[in-house]
Amino acid sequence: MEDIFNSLTTYGYIALFLYSLGGGFFGLIAAGALSYLGKMDIVVSMLVVFVANYLGDMLLFYLARYNKAMIAPYMKSHRRKFALSRLLIKKYGDFAVFIQKFIYGVKTLVPIALGLSGYSFFKFGLLNIPASAIFVLFFGLLSYKGGEQIVTFFAHIKANPWLLPLVLILLLGGLWFYFEKATRKREP
Repeated sequence: MEDIFNSLTTYGYIALFLYSLGGGFFGLIAAGALSYLGKMDIVVSMLVVFVANYLGDMLLFYLARYNKAMIAPYMKSHRRKFALSRLLIKKYGDFAVFIQKFIYGVKTLVPIALGLSGYSFFKFGLLNIPASAIFVLFFGLLSYKGGEQIVTFFAHIKANPWLLPLVLILLLGGLWFYFEKATRKREP
């Protein structure tokens, strides 16, 4: 176990950066809990996630704007989620840049949809700064302050290994149900 913590000290921030390019929610929660335990630094962790989250969204926007052929296969397999993303953009406008940070599963699709729509690259980049900061501050501080509860939860899972598959099934089932309901075709 000590080797894992030493590896986290050495490579944890690099792994956190790479993971956070695609979102970083669970990485940020883990970094907050590890910071609570004194194995990582919460300020450095939040800064790493902020930079990676911002750059990841900017990269997705850029790829959608200038490499549509590369994005096209991804769009085909996620048509309904793209439709949901476009509805968010249509309904909330610029505020969709903020909302998408907090909706797991849509987070990567909104920057792509905005990039395809002709949305201003500069405006997206400008709005993405406070959106990424709010996301990182909210979940980073929440997980750091709730570190004791997170550690207790994982200790309970370790003592009862059958709980982890149950929690994962419930989490994934809830996400699936949400997307099925949110993206269902409505009869006119």
